[in-house]
Amino acid sequence: MKYKKLYELRTKNKLSMADIAKKIKISTPYYCQLENKQKRLSYEMALKIATALNTKPDDLFYDEYKN
Repeated sequence: MKYKKLYELRTKNKLSMADIAKKIKISTPYYCQLENKQKRLSYEMALKIATALNTKPDDLFYDEYKN
C-alpha cells in the first residue's frame, strides 16, 4: 500500500524516489519505505517532502482520508 497522493505528486513533478531523497537529505531506501507506508511519515518529514514538491503538507494526505 502506498501513500497514493505522495506517489502522484512525485511522479507529476517527474521526480524519482532518489530525486526526492536527495532534495530532503535522506537515503533513497528510507524514502521508499515512507512512500510505501513501511515507515511512519512524521509531520516534520511531510513538511520537508511538501516543500520539495512545492505543495502543503496537508496536500500529501488529502486523498488518503477522502470518502
